[in-house]
Amino acid sequence: MTEHILPERQLKELQKAILDFMQTKGYTESADVFARETDNEGFTADPKDRHHNLLAKKWTSVIRLQRKIIELETKVAKMQEDIKSGAVVRRGARSDAEWLPRPPAQTRLVQHQAPVTRVRFHPHYTVVASASEDMTVKIWDTESASFERTLKGHTKAVQDIAFDAKGAVLVTCSADLTLRVWDIADEYKCVRTLHGHDHCVSAVSFLGADKLVSASRDKTIKVWELSTGYCIRTLSGHAEWVRSVNVTEDARLICTASNDQSVRTWDPASGECKADMRGHENVVEVAKFAPVNAYNCLRRLSGLPLPTAAEKAAAAAAANKDSSGSDAQLVDASMPANAQGLFVISGSRDKTLRLWDTSSSQLLHTFVGHDDWVRDFVFHPSGKTLISVSDDKTMRLWDLVTGRCIRTIEASEHFTTCIDLTEIKHLVATGSVDNSISLWDCR
Repeated sequence: MTEHILPERQLKELQKAILDFMQTKGYTESADVFARETDNEGFTADPKDRHHNLLAKKWTSVIRLQRKIIELETKVAKMQEDIKSGAVVRRGARSDAEWLPRPPAQTRLVQHQAPVTRVRFHPHYTVVASASEDMTVKIWDTESASFERTLKGHTKAVQDIAFDAKGAVLVTCSADLTLRVWDIADEYKCVRTLHGHDHCVSAVSFLGADKLVSASRDKTIKVWELSTGYCIRTLSGHAEWVRSVNVTEDARLICTASNDQSVRTWDPASGECKADMRGHENVVEVAKFAPVNAYNCLRRLSGLPLPTAAEKAAAAAAANKDSSGSDAQLVDASMPANAQGLFVISGSRDKTLRLWDTSSSQLLHTFVGHDDWVRDFVFHPSGKTLISVSDDKTMRLWDLVTGRCIRTIEASEHFTTCIDLTEIKHLVATGSVDNSISLWDCR
């Protein structure tokens, strides 16, 4: 017998997709025979089933990808000929800063029955997940701009979602006081539900590969062990609802934003609050650590000196030491100039974004331009631009050297609540109170 190329689970998916196609097109005799031979005799085509039209969708996706491959191969061949003939005129490499969202939106995804609260791109695939107040999470294929599946289980609004770095797990949190863990490889099956918060769970993020951190209206931040679902630490200090949580890439620091108008950083290992940054005049909706590649721009913006060669060498040495298991603290007077967690940017209902120095808790710069609550933002991969969304229905692009708004885009017909960016296809996704998700091409 010939060995199957596909794993058993994928083989079953293909069989059901073929049966759906046969039954939909009226090939009943062939479908009956095929169903018997594949042990799928109970299968019936259903427009609500995820296998409905799946074969046609995948077929068109393959055709589109084949065309793209042919186009790229043609371009590569021409470039190789130009290089050989000396016809290439060398120019500076195209800057990442050129890849920015431009109107109009490439497509609009509509399936949710209530406001969209969060959008997140898969780290490796052309997939985006959206959370909503309709208690569901929906998965979309950005290549074909098609709806893939709905994740159900939460009993109140889903507030936040997060993929792990490998893209194997999706975690969601909800106003129903729980977090849920979904196994992507196993058809997004919910494999664990985490209980422990006493009020709405507002935000979730991965803390390294094996831990989660969540923020809640119960005024606490909790650290969870992913493998067991146990809460291993509770961080307390905020006086009101904790709205957002963010983690440095090395998982050494946590950043939170709260209704108490403060932004805080924390050491998740000790539970100690490392910095308490105050200056916003209303609820702080979101706060995130700036990536290291944005530091030079942020130093210029705030008038801080650029790191010397010696400081750069010290930063590299510290990074090597940290990777070998050192317990060195990140926030202190001798912090390397390029250590992670040096700068935080926050967005608030006071209509501003603010840049903070975490070592001194000082406000370095205020971004002014939005006409309503700032709800979310994302750093561009170049480290030179920040993209924010607001209840003023716009998406704004900010130059991190000058602090100026360089582009304003009408993002939705209602409050724009969330944003994410992927480098896979240079796409930006925004979500809105109008129940839709918009995908923006970056060029």
